[in-house]
Amino acid sequence: MSGHKHLLLMSQDKSGNNILHLAGKLPHLCQLNRIPGAALKMQRELQWFKEVEKIVPPTIKEHKNSQGKTPAMVFVEEHQDLVKEGEKWMKDAATSCSIVTVLIATVVFAAAITVPGGNDKHGEPNFYEFSAFFIFAIADAISLFSSIAAVFMFMSILTARYKETDFLFALPKRLILGLFMLFLSVTAMMVAFGATVYLVNFDNKSNQAGQDWVFYSVMGLSFLPVSVFAYSQFPLLVDLTFSTYGPSIFGKHSTGVLYKKGE
Repeated sequence: MSGHKHLLLMSQDKSGNNILHLAGKLPHLCQLNRIPGAALKMQRELQWFKEVEKIVPPTIKEHKNSQGKTPAMVFVEEHQDLVKEGEKWMKDAATSCSIVTVLIATVVFAAAITVPGGNDKHGEPNFYEFSAFFIFAIADAISLFSSIAAVFMFMSILTARYKETDFLFALPKRLILGLFMLFLSVTAMMVAFGATVYLVNFDNKSNQAGQDWVFYSVMGLSFLPVSVFAYSQFPLLVDLTFSTYGPSIFGKHSTGVLYKKGE
């Protein structure tokens, strides 16, 4: 990014490759393996290519090397295997998460139509007037809606076209939304479970029996699945979010286009 950049941007190697041709080539495995996950590797390669593309003259983008290939053609040819690996990684992640999400949606839907405590002779829930029942209803609805939304996100990943450019924003955003919705549904399901346990077993009974510690123990254990899920999937969610919405590779230097059309 120093004052020598203009000379470098116009240079070519002995094969007629300009700087954008070189940016489209696959790096050494030692450098590529620093990034976890094939999809994130492909996203990083696209980000690198797009960043270099911003600082070259428009004529460079369509320049052909000695083999008659443009930079875009070189990028597609060099990254064919990585695209296949990224597709497999994305589909495996979406499939695994979809199974869990469908199970959650099934459980919370069954809980919604079979309310805790049952109904009276008029068809109204017996615990309708309790505040814990209101918490159960809200949490169960959030869990149901978020799990269904997560299923749609994961289905969109499984049915995607998997073009090279899809790995830049489209696929990572879908996976981020799917994981976030899945985490929300698991958390809300555990809240609904806690409210149900309180209504059925402890409401107006724990103080009389002196069993507050039992209730708090059950509530603590109910959030164990949430903690396990966060421990196992939160690093992936952070990596995806930072890679997709974090700072650009060249930082502030690449925020503007250095060349206008015709220059």
